[in-house]
Amino acid sequence: MQVTPSIFKAYDIRGTTPTTINEPVAEALGLAFGTTALALGEKTVAVGRDGRLSGPALSAALVRGLVAAGVEVIDIGLATTPMLYFAAATLCSSGIQVTGSHNPRDDNGFKMVLAGRAIHGEDIQALRRMMEAESWQRRAGGRVRSVDVLPAYRERIAGDVKLARPMKIVVDCGNGVAGASAPGIFRAIGCEVIELFSEVDGNFPNHHPDPSKPDNLRDVIAALQTTDAELGLAFDGDGDRLGIVTKDGQNIFPDRQMMLFAQDVLSRVPGGTIVFDVKCSQRLAPAIQQAGGVPLMHKTGHSLVKARMKEVDSPLGGEMSGHIFFKERWYGFDDGTYAGCRLLEILSRHADPSAVLNALPTSHSTPELNVACAEGEPHPLAAELQALAAEAFAAPAQVSTIDGLRIDWPDGFGLIRASNTTPVLVLRFEGHTDAALQRIEGEMLALLKRVKPDARVGAAAH
Repeated sequence: MQVTPSIFKAYDIRGTTPTTINEPVAEALGLAFGTTALALGEKTVAVGRDGRLSGPALSAALVRGLVAAGVEVIDIGLATTPMLYFAAATLCSSGIQVTGSHNPRDDNGFKMVLAGRAIHGEDIQALRRMMEAESWQRRAGGRVRSVDVLPAYRERIAGDVKLARPMKIVVDCGNGVAGASAPGIFRAIGCEVIELFSEVDGNFPNHHPDPSKPDNLRDVIAALQTTDAELGLAFDGDGDRLGIVTKDGQNIFPDRQMMLFAQDVLSRVPGGTIVFDVKCSQRLAPAIQQAGGVPLMHKTGHSLVKARMKEVDSPLGGEMSGHIFFKERWYGFDDGTYAGCRLLEILSRHADPSAVLNALPTSHSTPELNVACAEGEPHPLAAELQALAAEAFAAPAQVSTIDGLRIDWPDGFGLIRASNTTPVLVLRFEGHTDAALQRIEGEMLALLKRVKPDARVGAAAH
């Protein structure tokens, strides 16, 4: 079978419908994944899909492939990615979500859990090879049953999260799949909810469901200005990431959310190791230490952070992109709705939630920046930068090569790393003062120009 190799990303499978992602690809993936699952003793696979227009056809084809491989499929239908993870944590231990996440509306793809872990890297390439060779095995005994996991999921969250007082919030689902579940769950924990764009519509008629882009938060900010709601929450297309907006319109980025979550979790898990990715603020590690925890910086990527959390038995992890992973009281997977509920639990103890959020340590920083590259170019460039770093930066600069090149100074940091999903270099700069930010950005870009003289820095195009 001919498949487009570039759809097989580091953490998932992603492409454009119907050119690179289509029903034959979905059915072949079902056969390959089903064959792989059965070889590991996994007889049951859960399947869900987000609200994209291509979702029903791709999901049906995926299920056909899994059944042909001899697997029992639990079809959970229209659901957030976290609800699929919930099914794969409570009903079985493998699952596939048909989702394009926050990508453009004609994109779609597959996020996969196999035998209790989010697969990535070589495991995904092994599926590609099996699909190309058609070396899967067809077996009898496959069947499908439909399960609505929303009631159990809602009950599990409402039974876990307790608000100190009722709160009034704005929830913007951007016509993504979270609209079908999140508002009801926030009401179940005791919130009054003003809903924006909860109708699931794969055309995304109002704005794109990606809260990491400030433009997509304008409607939440407007609703906070014109109502007596005290906080705004916004979700991405498949509901695994959360954006938070204060009453005065400030966007509380995920690395600052992590400071609050770490304080809370460490009050019950003293000495716990908190995992975060290389894009996070330099202010985060000291905040974790101050709360009695052990900060551990790791590579970017939801699958990689989850794997590292398992290795070190971490109660909490998070990424700058907005994936927050609670193991304490939850299952360790990234879940925007659950993270939102945990946030409200903490903030409900305070009369002015926005003041609590705005008081979290902050710095002057750039958003995520990208440098477009040729296919296959970013990783070699990152390796060249790592090789130059030792002679380019003297003490007190600290060099980290965990994921690309991160240089920490006493007054800020600079990061240049290769994206694992698109052919770009990812850049982020932070300074304790505006002057420090300018200096750090200047030094890092000067180094970048040595290995890529034609580098042009632009905004990230999530």
